[in-house]
Amino acid sequence: MDQNPAPKKQRFIKNNQYFTICIYAGVMVLIAAIIFKCVIDIDKTKAWLRQVIGMLSPFILGALLAYVLNPMMHMFYRGIGRLCDRLHFKLKHGLHTVLAILITYVIVVGFVVLTLLYVFPEIAKNLVDFVNYLPTAYRTVLDMLSRLQKRFPNLDISMIRDYLADAMPEFASYLQNFATNMVPALYTISMSIVDWVVNLFITLIVSVYMLYDKRRIMHASWRMIYAFLPKKYISACQEILAECNRLFSSFVVGKFIDSLIIGVLCFILMTILQLPYALLISLIVGVTNMIPYFGPFIGAAPGILIILFISPLQAFIFAVMIFCLQQFDGLILGPKILGDSIGLKPLWIIFAITIGGKLAGLIGMFLGVPVVAILSYLFDLYLAHRLTRKEISDEMVESVLQKMELDD
Repeated sequence: MDQNPAPKKQRFIKNNQYFTICIYAGVMVLIAAIIFKCVIDIDKTKAWLRQVIGMLSPFILGALLAYVLNPMMHMFYRGIGRLCDRLHFKLKHGLHTVLAILITYVIVVGFVVLTLLYVFPEIAKNLVDFVNYLPTAYRTVLDMLSRLQKRFPNLDISMIRDYLADAMPEFASYLQNFATNMVPALYTISMSIVDWVVNLFITLIVSVYMLYDKRRIMHASWRMIYAFLPKKYISACQEILAECNRLFSSFVVGKFIDSLIIGVLCFILMTILQLPYALLISLIVGVTNMIPYFGPFIGAAPGILIILFISPLQAFIFAVMIFCLQQFDGLILGPKILGDSIGLKPLWIIFAITIGGKLAGLIGMFLGVPVVAILSYLFDLYLAHRLTRKEISDEMVESVLQKMELDD
């Protein structure tokens, strides 16, 4: 009889833990390969991203428009609800929402139509007047340089005069070439306008849909959060999302109101002081005021340069007026409207404006601040969580700093 029976064959034992680790490792390798490919072909990646963003721009702008108009729509929704309660009239939710959206868009579209009918023609007139005034300004500057040369013979201004003499023919040549290429330019502009109108229509449709189905979209979003996030983190997720929403919306809405007030005040003051091109310059000042810190300087420089062609004294008056207006905005109006809505230090605001401007121009300079504020808030939460796990308090960190200061 065989004392050593044949060994049994080893069966494969399924282990869910190892299987999950393999899946995660495969996904991480795939993500790393994609990132490596994108970094290697950075130009192709940028072109692809621009193409994707261009295709999705109506939907992105529609979502942004719905986000901006949501507080106004919610205000009208509550107002209609209170009115119905006073009249003892019950309104269906769908009709209630439609009325609030309709009132919101009537106000917004009415504001845009009034701007197109009354503001834009005046701005166009200011631009035409300024272009027509350029030859006179050119002669005025040359006469001023000639008088300056006679009064101060030792002053060498030939370089400035030669630059102006060369610049004026180049400008005339540019205008001539523009007039020659007017027909193809008009065709290109008309096609761009058609494309812009189509995108605008899609943007409006998307924004209306998102406002109307806001509750359903939020329900679907929270279903995904509950499905993929552990239940113990749901409460913290709600607090984090609410704070991120507060940071972004308070800055965007507050800065828009602040800039609108500054633009209107600039127009009123320029009208009182009888400064030229009041509407055009006030529009520039109001739009650029949306950018923190650098906005006032960006808006003031074109205005000073435009008025300087007409009268150096008026340019000086405008500069003093803008300085006083920006001081009023920074010390009184801005803190009243915005408060400490973002909580960022000036260094981080400058960082956000610089990086945002490099990535997306003026829009990036504006949106970079709330985005960095949200990232800063999330990173601060992560640091607080790590310190709590290590049982390190802020007092302990502060004591270390005090000890280092004493050693110095």
